[in-house]
Amino acid sequence: MKITAFLLIIVCFTRIQAQNLSVWNTKFDQKNETDWLVSPVQEKAGIYRSQDGKDIILYNGLVKRTFRISPDVACIDFKNLTTGQQLLRAVKPEARLMINGKNYNIGGLSGQKENGYLLPEWVDQLILSDSAFHFTNYILGEIKPELHWKTSMWTPDKNLATGKTITFKYKSSLPEVQGLQVSVHYTIYDGIPLLSKSVTIQNTTGGSVIVDQIVNEILAVVEEESAVVGSPEKMAKPNGIYIENNFAFNNAMRYPLSDQATHWKVDPAYTSQVNYDFQTPCLLEVHPNINMGVSLKKGEKLESVRTYELLQDNYDRERKGLAIRKMYRKIAPWITTNPIFMHLVSKNDEEVMTAIDQCAAMGYEALILSFGSHCNMEDTTAANLKKWKKLADYAHGKQVFIGSYSLFSSRKISDEDDVIDPNTGKPGGAFFGNAPCMGSKWGLNYIEKLKIFMTYTGFNIFENDGPYPGDVCASTTHPGHEGLHDSQWRQMELQKGLYHWCNENGVYVNAPDWYFLDGTNKIGLGYREVNFSLSRDQQKILNRQNIFDATWNETPSMVWGFVPLVKYQGGNADAVLEPLSEHLDAYEQLMMQYYGAGIQACYRGPRLYDTEETRNTVTKVITWYKKYRLILNSDIIHLGRADGRDWDGIMHVNPALKHKGLIMLYNPLKQEIMRSVRLPVYYTNLHNSVSVREKENIAKTYKVSRNYEVVVAVKIPANSYTWLVVEGEK
Repeated sequence: MKITAFLLIIVCFTRIQAQNLSVWNTKFDQKNETDWLVSPVQEKAGIYRSQDGKDIILYNGLVKRTFRISPDVACIDFKNLTTGQQLLRAVKPEARLMINGKNYNIGGLSGQKENGYLLPEWVDQLILSDSAFHFTNYILGEIKPELHWKTSMWTPDKNLATGKTITFKYKSSLPEVQGLQVSVHYTIYDGIPLLSKSVTIQNTTGGSVIVDQIVNEILAVVEEESAVVGSPEKMAKPNGIYIENNFAFNNAMRYPLSDQATHWKVDPAYTSQVNYDFQTPCLLEVHPNINMGVSLKKGEKLESVRTYELLQDNYDRERKGLAIRKMYRKIAPWITTNPIFMHLVSKNDEEVMTAIDQCAAMGYEALILSFGSHCNMEDTTAANLKKWKKLADYAHGKQVFIGSYSLFSSRKISDEDDVIDPNTGKPGGAFFGNAPCMGSKWGLNYIEKLKIFMTYTGFNIFENDGPYPGDVCASTTHPGHEGLHDSQWRQMELQKGLYHWCNENGVYVNAPDWYFLDGTNKIGLGYREVNFSLSRDQQKILNRQNIFDATWNETPSMVWGFVPLVKYQGGNADAVLEPLSEHLDAYEQLMMQYYGAGIQACYRGPRLYDTEETRNTVTKVITWYKKYRLILNSDIIHLGRADGRDWDGIMHVNPALKHKGLIMLYNPLKQEIMRSVRLPVYYTNLHNSVSVREKENIAKTYKVSRNYEVVVAVKIPANSYTWLVVEGEK
């Protein structure tokens, strides 16, 4: 073991010199004074070596993460440079593999006797651990895009993330895993306190191995609270770090409820913790809930879940959400694409052409054939492909994108192709009872048919209803997976593969689950479908509540809403907008609520207007939206949630724009009201004075208080709305 360690040290230092890393300067340890949520951070991401050559440091002015690289790689420092908070309390392995039923650690050092905190002077006394995989060398590089994103739709910023990457390489001398090459990848981003991490395994053995599990992150994090008794489920999780990964699903339309791979566990090695039963949740591990179970054949490579680690500096819900929204804009910029679309219910081709004409006339940019329409993307017969290509060409000639809905789940195909319940050995047991398996022959053909249809016709939008790959399948005859052990992971790979293909071929994807990090563009904002059978007055308030609740962690462009122009699931005449000309006030306000939030709604029906007056109303709203489109697609500050008793509203902010803020205010009451509204202008970066105007009226200048607010007197019409614009002082 000592000889091996000595050789590893030589390799490490040789590699450091070859990479020509800059030497760490202690001035970089200074606390960051720039609020990155308001002003751009000038410091670029970099990877450095310590003066003694023992450490490698990832740094971007906002976050610093340090690795000791001899006698093995171990994270010894993880610091938030905005707050000065140290997140790390103990050294752990860099990752862990389960191969053929046995666990193997990757990297790490041992010998730390106190796990409540880690002092720098202790690190030199740490020794090589019993890890099976030890460090050999590393490779530096620039960020490479996860996806080669392509779009021609409206997108405010198509810039891809920039920063630096480092890959630590590991090998093992144990005979049973000697041919496995393990790489641990880190990325540090410019301008945001964010890192990402993943693990890949390359099989160069003479045969196959079963990769049961990859734990791609193991972090001993400082606990959030100390409680003498209490279970980890009830105790608070660390607030200073937000974790997101690309293994999330369950139809919740919220990431924390969809996350299937982030685990806050207890740490028995932390024997000085306050909790008498050692139950403090302070050990982060990232891995799928269900083992991957992948048979990795000779020459194949397998990538783990990809984890993003965003450091947070506050307990304020709005600030934490703004940081998460900035993260999405950075790592998945396709979520900012936000075409104006209609949801058409069609019975024939003529209705499609009429809708295309109306979209073009109204300034709408896209048409989605809704569920219940006569488009079938699974039909790849020559006649069907030719028909829909002709209609797509007609749409494109009018500068309108076109796409369609396709159902995967909630349907039964056949006993041969459906998900097999492991408890019964029969079809069933899926998320929605019965569902096809994506790894079945039918499922694989479904993917190929969709690609054929979209490629031939030129469809630009894919609205996918399912699948939900939490489904496991006990079939041993499906060609897309071997059996129950790999069924979830393989279905997830197939689903992601389809979305990757769409993302890289300019196809916009609405999906009902959390695949943003793998290429999807939009998800539902969250709703109860039967609510669209309620009265229009109820829908107005409930929709504003849904918008308010859905935009704490999501940008406006990430979510879609719903407006039933025609009857959806039931309800009386007061639940729908048709005839549109008879309900213009409700139609206009529902549009303003959504467009005023920067959110596209599915206006589901056969047409956008029925009379010239209706056409003028829709045109007025769309013209207004396009004028303020950039600020309306910017992040939301939550002013007040709708309760039907008094005013409610939201405020968009973006310090980089001319229009640095736009406020939407609503009055649900039957009489006009006058209110003094406090506007939090901190995130506009206007900290001394601001110019505020109501609609297109003359602006007034307001002095900003020391809690970064201005108070504006506003008159809001009965059962209606108004809006304000914030700019710098003229």
